[in-house]
Amino acid sequence: MITQPKWATPTRQTHLVTLFMRSRGFCVFGHPKCTIPEHHYEIYIDDLIADWKAEDRAQSQAEWKAEYEARHSTNERRFPLHGRFSAIGKDIYYDNQPEYYLEGLGISGLTFKPFAKLRLASNYIRLHVELDDRLRPMSKSQKRKAVRYGKIPNDIQDKISVRCWQAVKHYLNH
Repeated sequence: MITQPKWATPTRQTHLVTLFMRSRGFCVFGHPKCTIPEHHYEIYIDDLIADWKAEDRAQSQAEWKAEYEARHSTNERRFPLHGRFSAIGKDIYYDNQPEYYLEGLGISGLTFKPFAKLRLASNYIRLHVELDDRLRPMSKSQKRKAVRYGKIPNDIQDKISVRCWQAVKHYLNH
């Protein structure tokens, strides 16, 4: 499929055809036996097309600038402001943040029991929570996939989440 250049609008194409018909491919100003190279049709339209491209670039840049100004002219303040939280922004951030992140599941090398590794939100502390018999309904293959890839059935995931939440709550209250 052949695509038209961006500068080739229908009015500009019509103008080029009219210019060619009037000059018959020679001097666009109608001079007989014109010796000025810039007046010849081919060179003249190259300059004309370059002007149209520059005009299109200036137009798109002006549109971009107007859009940028419109987007950034609102007086809304977003948090964080200059890298710092406002009081309200801090409250919103901490209210939307979970208490902990589940980093992974594993099998203890000492007790051979499954455990979950948790990271407390906005903290460097890691908790290792024993899952006891939470993974017992799963087959050996499912347990391995749970440890390696984190693939856990939803009902067991809910039990693990409850156990993790209890451990985090206990840690935070003591």
